[in-house]
Order: sequence, then structure tokens, then C-alpha cells
Amino acid sequence: MTQNPNGLDPALAERFTAIVGERYVVRQNADIEPYVHEPRGLFTGATSLVLRPSSVEEVSAIMRLATETRTPVVPQGGNTGLVGGQVPDRSGGQVVLSLSRLNRIREIDAISNTVIAEAGVVLDQLHHAADAVDRLYPLSLASQGSCQIGGNLSSNAGGTAVLAYGNARELCLGVEVVLPTGEVLDDLRKLKKDNTGYDLKNLFVGAEGTLGVITAAVLKLYPKPKGREVAWVGLPSAEAALALFNTAQDLGGGALTAFELIGWTPMEFAMRHIPDARPPLEGDWDWQVLMEISSGRSAEDARTLIEDILSSGFEAGQVGDAAIAASVGHANEFWRLREMLPETQKAEGVSIKHDISVPIASIPAFIEQAGKAVAGVSPEARVVCFGHMGDGNLHYNVSQPVGMDGAEFLALYRRMNDAVHDVVRSFNGSISAEHGIGQLKRDELIATAPPVAIELMRRVKSVFDPAGIMNPGKVI
Repeated sequence: MTQNPNGLDPALAERFTAIVGERYVVRQNADIEPYVHEPRGLFTGATSLVLRPSSVEEVSAIMRLATETRTPVVPQGGNTGLVGGQVPDRSGGQVVLSLSRLNRIREIDAISNTVIAEAGVVLDQLHHAADAVDRLYPLSLASQGSCQIGGNLSSNAGGTAVLAYGNARELCLGVEVVLPTGEVLDDLRKLKKDNTGYDLKNLFVGAEGTLGVITAAVLKLYPKPKGREVAWVGLPSAEAALALFNTAQDLGGGALTAFELIGWTPMEFAMRHIPDARPPLEGDWDWQVLMEISSGRSAEDARTLIEDILSSGFEAGQVGDAAIAASVGHANEFWRLREMLPETQKAEGVSIKHDISVPIASIPAFIEQAGKAVAGVSPEARVVCFGHMGDGNLHYNVSQPVGMDGAEFLALYRRMNDAVHDVVRSFNGSISAEHGIGQLKRDELIATAPPVAIELMRRVKSVFDPAGIMNPGKVI
């Protein structure tokens, strides 16, 4: 069937509509708008049809029809992705498949420490469901009030708890996936050990919807900590932060559940633009750390551990100042400050963002060399560096110089990306630690990844999606 360049053929649109019912199809331009823009405003697409199925059977029927008619499909969860992986192109001929109505928690098994959640379950909803049975689902993201489980898995989301619990891939035991052909892979097994052939689920986790549609998953739960302590620490250098991290690992072991590194510039932005924000420490520390200890034994054990870590850090000259949260509310204030750092950059003008990872031991050297690379492109640009030091992932963002025109600075986007990413590659790091590839980094991935790796990915793609309808133009 021939595609209308300004949208779908009307007869085909009606066939798709019949699968989910007119009530669950979005057609009007004003209603479609939220589905075709991503949060940063870097990518805007178009579609004449948003489908909102409520069952695996409906998703299967949609995919069978899409393959039959060669209709491209773009799966979408909470639309919180930061690389344009969830946005259709501008042709109007791609169908957006919203998973938001597949939002049931099918089962919680507190004994097995597992939950079976559908793709449209909002992350916060899953947190509350786990809490109700005295369990913890540890994936923690700034967007957790709107991001959905399917999107978390499709992008292999990271967040602040990867240090202790791993990213989305490590938290997933099994998946239910609708293939482009409409076939359903039911692999919703709650097994921690299973060596029966290829681990198919890990082809779909992190594939950004290019191989199939994740409709449900078995996820790991954990016992809730019996004690939790949060500290804000001031340090003279990134090297001191690395040394403190080693101390915290040695003394805290698995109880160290977060270690967030924050430079002075993002803290400066935060104090200017977060209402009622108060500096956690006195003095202008070049580097600061938000550290969390979670104990499975007791509140007293958590307190002792964090005090021992800080005492050792003071004695070794790693720590300049520190404050331990005095209450749960105080700890939440610390975390709110950290989680709002990305938002505060907007008030300072445009920025060029990098979601990178390097070996943990290389972080101080990376910061030094990347700073020189940034200065070589724009000497007055402001480096906004913060992130998950405990797993090697930094959000190394660069804000426009004060007084510079925003468009003029964004004209340096490619040069700045190339300069920072060249430093990343010199440390054998990654240009996408937790946000994915999407549209934003597709061309760079293809140009810089080993050719054999790209060829293998394309072969996998062709096997699962021979018609080429699954989220085309993304990843590879």
C-alpha cells in the first residue's frame, strides 16, 4: 500500500483504528503534539495516528498489520527520553504506538523478590507497589513520576542507584515482547539461573524499540533497607573525591548505594535557580559529593558506617567538610538538590550535553583533559559536570558563555561534541552511558564504533525486523 507523504493512507488508518477502537486513537493535531516532541526540544516529528492499545493481543494485531503494509511503527512510553529515540520522523507516515494503557502490575511475589509489570507502568507507581509489600525496586530516575517501565528497559536506564543494584538490564529477569511480525515472545520467567540457550531478553533491553515492542517484564525486587543515611561532602579536588570513593567502598561495601559527584558550577546554578535552595555546606568547595549508605541490619549500622567513612576521609585529607542529613526530610532535600541540577541549566541559556562514561579510576584525568578540550572550542564556556561517579557515568555538559548569543554557541555543537567525545574515546569510554543512541548519536555511533560491531547489529536487526518497520532511523 502506498504511503501518503503527509500521513497514512486513510483506508490503512481505519484498519489500525479498528484494532484499538476510535476512542483510543489520537488524530487531532493539538492532541498529537505531546507525542511528537521530546523533552530537550532537539527533535520534532509528525504523525497522523497515535495508537493506544490496552492488551498484548492488540499490540500483536497492530504489528502484524504494520509488517503486512510496511508501515513504520515508533513505540513510545512516557516520552522522557533524551536522544530522540521515541519521536517519529517528519514524514507523517510513521505510527506512534503508545504503551501507556498497558499499565497493570500483574503480580508481586515478595518471597521470590520479583514483580511482573506491564510496559506502561509508571516508575513511581512501581516504587509504591513494591513499598506496599515491604520491598524495594531500586531504579531511581529524575523522571520517575512520568517515565514508564517499557521505556526504562528499552533505553537500559541507569540513574543514581546503579552503583549498588545495576542498571535496568541487571534488574530484568524476563520479558514479554511482541515482534514486528506480531509473534509474541513470552519469556516472563522469575529465574535467576537459566542457561537454556541464548539470553534473548538482553537483545531487547537497550534496543530502543528497534527489534520489537516490550509489553511486560519480570523485574527484581530487594528487601527494604532498615537504615539509610545521606551525607553531603565538600572536597578540594576530583582526585580527593575518587580517594573518598575508594574509602567508602572499602568500609561500606555493598551498603554504599549512591556516590554522586557535583562540580562547583552546577552548584552555583542550583543556588541561583532552585526556589528556597540552601547550600548544604559552608564555603565554596570545587567538588562536592552526595553519598548514601543503606544498611540491611539497622539504622544504627547505617549511621556508624557513614560516620566511619567520613572520619577516615577527614583523617586522610580527602574530606574538607561534610554534613549528615538530620532527618528523612533533610535527606530528601539533599536528593532534591541533586535531581534538579539538569533543570537549572536551562535558566543559564543553552547548553551542549554529554552523557559519557569512563573507567572510574580515569575520572579525574578525564575531567582535566575534557576541560582543556572545551576551552579549545569556546574559551569562556562553562563546564557543568555532575553525575554518577560510583559507576563512571558523568553528565559533562557545557553551558554557553555569559553574554554569548545562544544560537552562536549552538553552532559549535558538533565541534564541542567531537572534542569531548575524542577525550572519552582516549580513555576507552562510552559516548552514551545511560541515555541511549536514538537519533542524536546514531551517525556518530556508526562512524566510530568497530565496523564489525555495526555489521553484527545490522544483521540482528534484519533477522528480527526484515520489513524494517521498527523505529526506523534510530540506533543504526
